[in-house]
Amino acid sequence: MAGILVRMSTPPEIDTTVPHSARVWNYLLGGKDNYPVDVAAGDRICEVFPGMVDITRHSRHMLSRVVRYLTAEAGIRQFLDIGTGLPTVDNTHEVAQRVAPESRIVYVDNDPLVLVHARALLSSTPEGATDYIEADVRDPDRILAEAARTLDFDRPVALMLMGIMGLVGDYDQARAIVDRLMAALPPGSYLAVYDGSDTDSAYVEAISRYNAGSGAVPYTPRSPELIAGYLSGLEMLEPGVVSVSRWRGEPNPWGEAPEVACHGGVARKN
Repeated sequence: MAGILVRMSTPPEIDTTVPHSARVWNYLLGGKDNYPVDVAAGDRICEVFPGMVDITRHSRHMLSRVVRYLTAEAGIRQFLDIGTGLPTVDNTHEVAQRVAPESRIVYVDNDPLVLVHARALLSSTPEGATDYIEADVRDPDRILAEAARTLDFDRPVALMLMGIMGLVGDYDQARAIVDRLMAALPPGSYLAVYDGSDTDSAYVEAISRYNAGSGAVPYTPRSPELIAGYLSGLEMLEPGVVSVSRWRGEPNPWGEAPEVACHGGVARKN
């Protein structure tokens, strides 16, 4: 099974009257796959918290570093990326397959626009596979069942939950979802997670206004300690749960990157 597969039950219907997190994120990253309602929502966030653009960029860079580490150093060849958002530059499959062309990646998102672009933009090496599932993170059993068509759950898998668990308002429910997903993965698998954190009051205020006025699914920033809770019971990789800009940051001419209000980490299932 090579190339890209897209699993859907009905033709996508895109609601352009309400912002969607994937499209707002795309706008903040400088992408063009969004609508005026998403642009307006992103602008409102930046009016209160101009640092939002830094969060989007640094979190994207962390994702790339995580995938490179997992493929090049940890030997992972399978990725389950839930809440992937709209394809941009250096998507999970691109980073992984540059290192290991045989890598197999399953993307999961519930935005119909992501589905449309997955069809057009997500490709795969001949040796590997890239699959897209239209599903909600709150339905882990369905995600696992459909992902099993592409991934071998007898071999290690990297579960990527980048910026998605904040959309699950109840923390206990969010923890239960993560636990259910990780329970299905064999020893040697990894969990990589980041989410917006409550470490910057301006960011928290901006998200509060977004939640109150946009009509979109609310997003909940959480403390670094709560974000670390998703990794509980696993072997934490250094440097632990830190600002995404500080997770194994790479040298650059401008010195150490500033901390941003988004924290994450990576851990291994033994």
